[in-house]
Amino acid sequence: MELIQEEIQMVRHFIRSIAEDCFLPAAKDVDQLQRIPDTHVRKLAENRLFGTSVPTSFGGGGLSHLNQLIMIEEIARCCGSTSMLLTNQEMVMNPILLGGTEEQKKKYLPPLTSGELIGAIGITEEGITSDLETVYTTAEKMGDYYVLNGKKLFVFNAGVADIYMIVATMDPRIKNAGITYFIVEQGTPGLIVGRETGKMGVKGIPAREVILENVKINQSQLIGGEGKGFKILKETLNRTRLNVAALALGIAQGAYEEAIKYAHKFMRSSRESLRFHNTQLMLADMATEIEAARRLLYYGGELLDSGSAEVAGSASMAKLFCSNTAVKVTTDAVQMLEGSGYTDDYPVERMLRDAKITQFYEGSNLIQKLVIARQVLL
Repeated sequence: MELIQEEIQMVRHFIRSIAEDCFLPAAKDVDQLQRIPDTHVRKLAENRLFGTSVPTSFGGGGLSHLNQLIMIEEIARCCGSTSMLLTNQEMVMNPILLGGTEEQKKKYLPPLTSGELIGAIGITEEGITSDLETVYTTAEKMGDYYVLNGKKLFVFNAGVADIYMIVATMDPRIKNAGITYFIVEQGTPGLIVGRETGKMGVKGIPAREVILENVKINQSQLIGGEGKGFKILKETLNRTRLNVAALALGIAQGAYEEAIKYAHKFMRSSRESLRFHNTQLMLADMATEIEAARRLLYYGGELLDSGSAEVAGSASMAKLFCSNTAVKVTTDAVQMLEGSGYTDDYPVERMLRDAKITQFYEGSNLIQKLVIARQVLL
């Protein structure tokens, strides 16, 4: 256990130094200019931070999922948008890891883990943002090819991605039994990147509509077999919901540290005042909630690394609690800084906007409660 803890601290120290040197100084510009600079992508790539838990045989780091969560947390502490580059790339790589053929893994995983390829994933459709069993984008088999038709919403990295992981159905009438994963490469005829969606937060990473009009792809681009996509999707979410929880935790930690700095800087002369007393109480709540969230998240990472069947419920608990904590802590940080917290002179207003997405990214928190309830009622 001591060796594991030592490795975790080394990883945390290494990632924190990168995040504070490279990502933190640019976080405000990333938000205001609404783009992540190429230097961020290169920094992630040269330090092999894409796909750290992917096996080394496919170009990954071969580290534990727990270490990966700590990396996401530390980067989100400095810049939520940049951290989402990692969570989004994981959403693309995991279906290939879980259901891909050996050829697909060799073709796509090394360039994805190196950052040579950037991925995007299309799941969400209009009116069914949290219903994973209902998909209207269709895949029709025609000989050795499939023809895809439909529209996806909120596709992060659309427009800059090299490959798109598309969730489609062989037949909408059979619900999850028809769900199938496909890899569609950028430049494929009929793949259309639509309008960009204006967002409240994480503005550095683009989100666009993706329209598929008679997109013809070879059957070698199908992952896991026809109708096998729902199982792959559920297993993917067991992993990536923990990533979103880590993203939320990092944002909360960053806001908490800003609140402490503000208290030290502006309230030192008012330690006996009612205002400082209230600040102490708020900081105590923040510290307790963040620590509880961290314990829940890391426990989920340990379950995932051990291969435990309990990870589904644990991942949803971590995602639910960490995201709610992030929104509460960032809201309290803005409140504590009063008028200053509402301005972009301080990063807590950006952190509040960034935190909100974690309550519905990778499934809304209402869905997480249903997943948890099913687990406890088994």
